[in-house]
Amino acid sequence: MYEYIKGEIASISTEYIVLDHQGIGYQLFMPNPFVMSPKQGKPAQLYIYQHVREDQISLFGFPSMEEKLLFMKLLNVSGIGPKGALAILASGAPEQVIQAIENENETFLTKFPGVGKKTARQMILDLKGNLQDVVPDYFPNLFADPDRNVFTDKKELEEALLALKALGYSEREVKKLEPALRKETLTTDEYIKKGLQLMLKLS
Repeated sequence: MYEYIKGEIASISTEYIVLDHQGIGYQLFMPNPFVMSPKQGKPAQLYIYQHVREDQISLFGFPSMEEKLLFMKLLNVSGIGPKGALAILASGAPEQVIQAIENENETFLTKFPGVGKKTARQMILDLKGNLQDVVPDYFPNLFADPDRNVFTDKKELEEALLALKALGYSEREVKKLEPALRKETLTTDEYIKKGLQLMLKLS
């Protein structure tokens, strides 16, 4: 139904942003809402996917059409819902996910929250050989943030830790990462990506 929406980013939380379009605030769930932090209070365009269930209608927003298409591909896999698809996209490394699917690397895929062996096998069966039209050449810069802005305030780290918990990681798992992340000075988005990369290595 929706292709994209333009408006001003009114607020950002760990799971979604609110986009003000002509006085109406749209709640848009995103893989990593904090990637939009540099544009808060400014006009933005997001590609939209509407997910309908019997008891809920949700909108999901993506900075690029490629991310939206990859999200939709993941939703077609039995065992993966919107939350699971967002967690996979939030890793910030879609080319690794694609390579894992193409190489039938179940061990890598099961490191994502909510992805067990059965779901990993289903991802491979459903998506292997079917992603080239979505992310040709693995789109290495798919999640790059052109408005990179490094902050020194550690509130970005606290926001990132909250986001990791929202993606399904336990308090204990997140605490294990905190010492390593505190050594860095990054944006919230970069902390989240770094945390997810470390989480995959530790799993």
